[in-house]
Amino acid sequence: MIEVNGLTKRYGDVLAVDDLSFTIRPGEVTGFLGPNGAGKSTTMRMILGLDVPTSGTASVNGLPLAAQPAPLKVLGALLDAGAVLPSRSAYHHLLALAAGNGLGRDRVSVVLDEVGLSDVARRPAGTYSLGMKQRLGIAAALLGDPPVLVLDEPLNGLDPEGIVWMRKLMRRMAAEGRAVMMSSHLMSETELTVDHLVVIGRGRLIADISMAAFIAGHTDREVVVRTPQAAELGRRLVDAGAGARPDGENGLIVTGTGAPEVGALAAARGIELHELTLRQTSLEQVFMKLTQESIEYSSEKEAA
Repeated sequence: MIEVNGLTKRYGDVLAVDDLSFTIRPGEVTGFLGPNGAGKSTTMRMILGLDVPTSGTASVNGLPLAAQPAPLKVLGALLDAGAVLPSRSAYHHLLALAAGNGLGRDRVSVVLDEVGLSDVARRPAGTYSLGMKQRLGIAAALLGDPPVLVLDEPLNGLDPEGIVWMRKLMRRMAAEGRAVMMSSHLMSETELTVDHLVVIGRGRLIADISMAAFIAGHTDREVVVRTPQAAELGRRLVDAGAGARPDGENGLIVTGTGAPEVGALAAARGIELHELTLRQTSLEQVFMKLTQESIEYSSEKEAA
């Protein structure tokens, strides 16, 4: 478990992290989201003991990570997949990490198999592709078989097969009772993977909530209907107290009621339906809406 309480970090006049408090719980994949410049990397570095907070605390299983006698056995982290000597092989890179944390050679072989690098483990890491370096960074995070994982953009550089593999790995880690913290800008993949969300902007907490509740709380209940009798169905729905507006040819957007009720009304009136779909707001849409005031670097030009 990771517990962050009142965490604050200043760099001169810049307030990078502002009184953050949240918990990363065992048995869940928690998505740590925010726009560029939101303070995500600074927060993760403070959790790992790489940056010292201006105030507040960050603990892992009750203690600061720096106070743990064998940190890799408590928390595995991926912050920078390129942080490896180019001339050193993947095997010897992991072996050095293992030796510093009281781990045996057998564990190195296990994690190389886990990430699919066994066949190239003796090659210099400098010859690896971005995706291979990412897998090596994940292997290092798994080396101590830790109960807590902190993964910064773990999907970077992975091909589609690798993304699916990584999603399954994180889900399996959580199912085994581990606490998994993942930051990502890939909203569609995050929506498929995480259970809980911590969203920040300009260093402040915006949301600390389950994925389902986050989306449901910002979703307008709309039903998309396609029928050759759209005008008649629209009238019937309005008479029943619902809202119905045209949506292209033979289409309606229905509000104020659910898909089962629309289907039942159509069946009772003998109206043929070609589509009946509940429109779900995506994580990306909700995220963009909630963080629009916190975007520090925008590619959109302001209106004159």
